[in-house]
Amino acid sequence: MTEVAPQRHTTELLIGGMTCSSCSARVERKLNKIDGVQATVNLATEKAHIDHGDDIDIDRLISTVEAAGYHATLIDPRPAVLASDQPTDATTRDDHADTAADLRRRLVVSATLSIPVLLVSMIPPAQFDYWQWLCLVLASPVALWGAWPFHRAAWVNLRHGGATMDTLVSVGVLASWTWSLWALFFSSAGDPTMRMAFELMPRHADGTEHLYFETAAMVTVLILLGRTLEAQARRRSGDALRALLDLGAKEVTVVRDGAQIRIPVESLAVGDEFIVRPGEKIATDGVVLTGSSAVDTSLLTGEPVPVDVTTGDPVTGACLNTDGLLHVRATRVGADTRLAQITRLVEEAQTGKAQVQRLADRIAAIFVPTVILLSMATLAGWLLLGQSTTAAFTAAVAVLVIACPCALGLATPTALMVGTGRGAQLGILIKGPQILESTRRVDTVVLDKTGTVTSGVMSVRDVIAAPGEDPQHILRLAAAVEHGSAHPIAAAITAHGRDTLGDLPTVTDFTSHTGLGVTGTVDAVVVTVGRHDPAEAAPAELLAAADAARGDGATVVWVGTAGTPRGIIVVTDTVRATSAQAIAKCTAMGLTPILLTGDNERAALAIARDIGIDGDHVIADVMPHDKVAHVARLQKEGRVVAMVGDGVNDAAALAQADLGLAMGTGSDVAIEAGDLTLVRGDLLSAVDAIRLSRRTLATIKGNLFWAFAYNGAAIPLAVVGLLNPIIASGAMAFSSVFVVTNSLRLRSFQPYR
Repeated sequence: MTEVAPQRHTTELLIGGMTCSSCSARVERKLNKIDGVQATVNLATEKAHIDHGDDIDIDRLISTVEAAGYHATLIDPRPAVLASDQPTDATTRDDHADTAADLRRRLVVSATLSIPVLLVSMIPPAQFDYWQWLCLVLASPVALWGAWPFHRAAWVNLRHGGATMDTLVSVGVLASWTWSLWALFFSSAGDPTMRMAFELMPRHADGTEHLYFETAAMVTVLILLGRTLEAQARRRSGDALRALLDLGAKEVTVVRDGAQIRIPVESLAVGDEFIVRPGEKIATDGVVLTGSSAVDTSLLTGEPVPVDVTTGDPVTGACLNTDGLLHVRATRVGADTRLAQITRLVEEAQTGKAQVQRLADRIAAIFVPTVILLSMATLAGWLLLGQSTTAAFTAAVAVLVIACPCALGLATPTALMVGTGRGAQLGILIKGPQILESTRRVDTVVLDKTGTVTSGVMSVRDVIAAPGEDPQHILRLAAAVEHGSAHPIAAAITAHGRDTLGDLPTVTDFTSHTGLGVTGTVDAVVVTVGRHDPAEAAPAELLAAADAARGDGATVVWVGTAGTPRGIIVVTDTVRATSAQAIAKCTAMGLTPILLTGDNERAALAIARDIGIDGDHVIADVMPHDKVAHVARLQKEGRVVAMVGDGVNDAAALAQADLGLAMGTGSDVAIEAGDLTLVRGDLLSAVDAIRLSRRTLATIKGNLFWAFAYNGAAIPLAVVGLLNPIIASGAMAFSSVFVVTNSLRLRSFQPYR
C-alpha cells in the first residue's frame, strides 16, 4: 500500500525578544532541527515563516522557540486588514511602540546621568575631591538599570546555552563597572585626591587606579541611542506595507431587502450588493451594476490618472470613487481580494532571504562565541606580553563592544522591506529576494505583443466581403460564432456585431482550435473564423486587402463557410503610449528586447518598427505552446531571459524564463507563474521593476559590504589596543544606523513616467 505523504502547511509566528542577527539565526537553527520543518526567521519583521507537514503540531513550534529563550505567538493566517482576534500588524506596531518608548526613556535618563561622568573623567582640571565617588553614584543606575535590556537578554540566552550581541554588550558594561568598583574600594583609586587623565589609547603603564565608569555609562548610552534610532528606522522601513494594510474601507453601505444599511467590511459576502458614494473607498472587488464614475487606482497601481468605469466594469477594493454613485456587486471578499493578494505577496517577499543574507546568518551564528573567545585571548595576550592590566582590560572590552554583529542582521531585511514596500506603492510586486538576484543577470527581454506592448483592447476597423457577398452577413456569422470564444479579438468582433446588427443568431457545435480559430454552426451553415488555410482558395481581392491590412500592422480574421473564404474582418490593437519609451529604456540598460507574437511577420514587423525594436529581434507566427520553446532556445544560446506577458498562454513561458514579469491586468494564471507582478499593466513599469530590483540588490550588497568591512577592520584595531571602548561603542551603534538609513534611501526611488 502506497504511503501518503504528509500535507504541507505554512505557519507564521511573531517572535519576541530578538535583538540581533545572532538571535534570528539561533531561532531559525532550532526550528530547522525539527524533522520536516523548513523555517526562515526575519529579524526586521520579527516573524518566522515555517513550512511543515500536518504531523507537526503548532504548539511544538512555539515551544521550540520558547526553549531557545524567545517568545512566539501564532499569527492569524487571514490578511491583517481582516483579522481582529489574533496578533496582527497592528498589535506588532503596538509592541514596537512600547519597546521604542522604553528605549527612549532609558536613553534620556542614562544620557542625563552619563554626560557629567564623561566630562569629569575626560577633563582632569574638572576633577575635584571625591569626584570618582560621584561617578559611582551617577554611572551605577546607567550600567545596571539603563543597560538592563542587554543584561536580561544576555541572561536568558545564557540559560539556554546561547550568546548574542546583548551578551557582548552586557559583558562589556558589567566588566567596566565591576573593574571600577573593585579599583574604587580595593586600590588607591578611592583616594579623595586621586586624579585620572583621559586617553584615547589604552594605558601601557601599570595603574590599577584607572576607572571605567565613563566607559560603562557611555557604551550603554551610545548603544541605547543606536537601538532607538534603529527602531525608528525599522518602523519607517515597513511604512509601505502598513499603508497597504490601512487602505481598505472599514464600513460599507449594503443593499438588503431594498434598504441601505451600514455594516463592517468583514461582514461582506460574495454576491452582496453595495453602494459606493463619491469620495468613498470601494469596499471590495466587484462589478458595477449601475452608475458610472472615475476611480482613483493610484494607491494600488501607482497610476495617477483615474480610470473611468461604468455598468459591467470590474472595480477593485480600496480604490477611491471620485465623483459618481456606483452600485456594485461583490465578486471577491476577504483573502481573495486584490488588496489582500498584494499584501500577502509583499509580506512573503519580505520574509524570504537572499542567498547573500544566508551567508551572513551563518557567520552571525558563530560570530558572538568567537568574539568572546577573542576578547579573552586579547586580555591574556596583553598580560603575557607584560602590559598593564589596565591596557589589557581596555583592549578586551573594546573587542567585545566593537564586534557586535547587528549590522549583519539588518543589512538584507531592511533593504528588502523598503524595496518591496516602495515597489508595492508603485504597483510592482516582487515575490521574493531570490528574484532580485535574477534581475542582475538578465540580458534579454522577451515581450508578448497583445496586452503587453499593445493595450490588448481590440476593435474592428473594417469588414471586407468577397465579390458577391454582403459585409453585414459576413459580420453576422463571425460575431455569432466568436461569441463562444474568450479571445480578445473574438470579443471585439462580437461587440462590433452587436453594436452594428443588434441581436445575434444562436450557435451550435462550437469548437475552439487553439491558435487557429473557431468553428460553429449558424443557421445550419458551418462557419469558420480565424486564420486562412492556404489550401482554401481565396479571391484575389480578399488576398490583396488582407495583405494591405497586415502591412499596416492590423490583424486579419478570415470568415468562411463550407471551406470557402467569404470575407475578412480587419482588427487593430493600439500600441501602448509608453511602449516605445520602455523599449528605449531597456536598450539603454543593456537589455535586448525581442517581440514574440502569434501575428504574421508583416504585422509584427510593423509593430516592432513603431516601438523601436530591430526587425532581427522579431519572432512572429508563434503558436501559444511554442512560446516556451522559443524562450528555452534563447536560454540555450546563453541568454538570461526575462519574459513579459499577460495571458493564460504566457504562463508556461513566464515560468520557463529566468525572470517572469506578469502584467497584473492579465490572467490570474499568468500572475501566479510570474516572478514579478506589474499591477499597473504598463510596459514601462516592467523597466521600473528591473531597475528597482537591481537597486534593491545593490543596496543589500552595499549594506553587507559595510557590515563585513566594518567588523573586519575594527576588530584588529581593538585587539592591538588602538580603540577606546567608548569610540568602539559609538562606531558600533553608527554601523547599524548607517545600514538602516542606507536602506531607507530606496524610498526615494522614482518610476519613469
